[in-house]
Amino acid sequence: MTDTTTFDWRSFLLRWSGEWADSLPEGETRSEDDEAARRTRWLGLPPASEERITAMEERLGRRMPPSYREFLKVSDGWRHAGGFVWLLAGTESARWHDNASGLADMFEEYLDEDAGPEERREADLWRRGLQLDVESDITHVLMDPEDVGEDGEWAVYTWASWRAESPERHANFLEFMRDMYREFHRLRARRGDGDEEPAFANDTTRELDALVEEARQEALRGGWERAREALDEARKYGRPRAAGLGDQIRRLLGQTYLVRFEDLVTDPRYAPEVLPPLVVEYAEHSYKEDSTLRFQLRGAGDDLVALAYTMLERMRNGTYRYTAAGPFGEAVERARELVRWGDTDGAWRTLRDALPLWEPLGPDHLAPLGWVADPLLGPLLTPERGRVLLSTPRGGQAGEAPAGTSEPAAGLDPDGLAWLAEPDRGNKRTSYRFVLVEGVEPEELPGRLADGDDAVLNEPMTFWEARTRLRGNRTEFSSYDDKALMAVGRAGVGWSFAFDGGPAPFGGRRFVSPAAAACAGKRAVVVWSGLRSGHGEPFFHLSVARDGAERYAFTFADGEVRRSGEIPRALDPGRFFGDPAGGGTGHGADTERLLLEAVAREFGVTLSRHALVHGRLHTFTTRSWTRPPRDGERYAVIRLGRGAAGPVDGGRAGGEGPGNG
Repeated sequence: MTDTTTFDWRSFLLRWSGEWADSLPEGETRSEDDEAARRTRWLGLPPASEERITAMEERLGRRMPPSYREFLKVSDGWRHAGGFVWLLAGTESARWHDNASGLADMFEEYLDEDAGPEERREADLWRRGLQLDVESDITHVLMDPEDVGEDGEWAVYTWASWRAESPERHANFLEFMRDMYREFHRLRARRGDGDEEPAFANDTTRELDALVEEARQEALRGGWERAREALDEARKYGRPRAAGLGDQIRRLLGQTYLVRFEDLVTDPRYAPEVLPPLVVEYAEHSYKEDSTLRFQLRGAGDDLVALAYTMLERMRNGTYRYTAAGPFGEAVERARELVRWGDTDGAWRTLRDALPLWEPLGPDHLAPLGWVADPLLGPLLTPERGRVLLSTPRGGQAGEAPAGTSEPAAGLDPDGLAWLAEPDRGNKRTSYRFVLVEGVEPEELPGRLADGDDAVLNEPMTFWEARTRLRGNRTEFSSYDDKALMAVGRAGVGWSFAFDGGPAPFGGRRFVSPAAAACAGKRAVVVWSGLRSGHGEPFFHLSVARDGAERYAFTFADGEVRRSGEIPRALDPGRFFGDPAGGGTGHGADTERLLLEAVAREFGVTLSRHALVHGRLHTFTTRSWTRPPRDGERYAVIRLGRGAAGPVDGGRAGGEGPGNG
């Protein structure tokens, strides 16, 4: 923090004045005072004496804060504080605002009965504040005598109805003036390059542009934090490149608000990398008129706009695929293959390990970005992984990633199965079931667990999308049929899984384990848990098959355990259920966790939490997990659009056998 009492006001104000004078086209000054300021290269007024400052304080009844006093000793007021305050008050013109604008009434009208102290203080600012704006473009500048720091400085608030809903706070008068100096630079940097415009180049712009280039190289070496700080400062001055470079860092940290990549998005060199993150954000939050996408790409040529709309269509139908050149591009393809079978940690490590081989598309490209829009690869990004990526030297730069950043962030998935017993967001996952099959690839599972047209894999999608798209076309439902929509992937070395995170109610005595049908030569494991279910009694089922036959199984339901076969001691239900005094643990999340840990140890399996909760996996629909009804058992078949059949005796419904329901 700058010591406001020792700040060199004169050098600062002289630099500002000179840069302002040099930036003016001939004839642009709006008054004789401005013309005099341009000729003398001084925006200020004569300094105020101590006697003059003291007289001001006696008039106002308060001693002025330190930075404002020191400013007045150099200049008793200021012209063109930023772009919208044309004259700033000195000793004679500073006065208490006392709601002269009526804004206190307006802000109080917006307060509701739940408004807190800070909101009420904000409204009262217009009564107690010291007004510093004398001439402005409907812009108010007030110092707050009740918002005082330990150093005696008063906060400064600025507000214009056309800029923000709430006043902007500056810690003190010095910080306010620095912000106005940055605003002057920012507005001048945006001016056109016409023949009448003098080039806006000076010592400050040259220093900042050098800072931007140093930050670019520092970012490629892995020093993203220092680079971001430097780029953010240059961005406040409106320096070219600063926003486009800084936005790349922000996006990889998971930030999307106001990330636009500035001029990079209209440059065909960078479009393959910077367009996808913008378009996917648009696709996720825009549901109506797509013409606004063109507005976001203002300045882009027709070819780039057409490319953006093509990306938008592919992202909405799930067919967009990120590609890259060279060795990093090869790693992208390997990562995609891993992630589509649920190995999200392996996919991330593949991308991370290939980063040193990545090459930028141009001098303003800091890191691979387009992959965050890929429907398979995008869910891999987390803020932690973004920091790892940014900390990795790349683009031909040498260096080492800071110690301790790679491995903790690389493995976001816990080992094993116990994470299923943890509460999820909203406590929605209270029941689930899965099949683990040894010695087969995930794409083989439909052939073992499904029949006919169902024995194929759907394209990767989230579980919610799969339920919405694939079950939305069903026209027939029966009370005995329990076909599961399951996501598939790898469950560790040598195992594949099929997982259903939202199963139907447990079938009880009509349940038929698919374990025997799933295995061939090796083992298959079925788990169905509802120990935390809020619907009905808790239950847990485990069955294990080998060589096409069930070897052992147990089901805990209705407070009792039914068992068959020779169950290994590690999985014996007596260790988990029953009287706690006799060695059992009852039922609930603790029991569920212990059971899942035991299953994971016994078979050496794991399920990827990240893939199942956030990723996109292949899915298919299994054959029914319940047996057909027997004679005398009643069930219902409902057909949508073709009439409906009510409860009937087992055997036939509307002329169709129950196995076809």
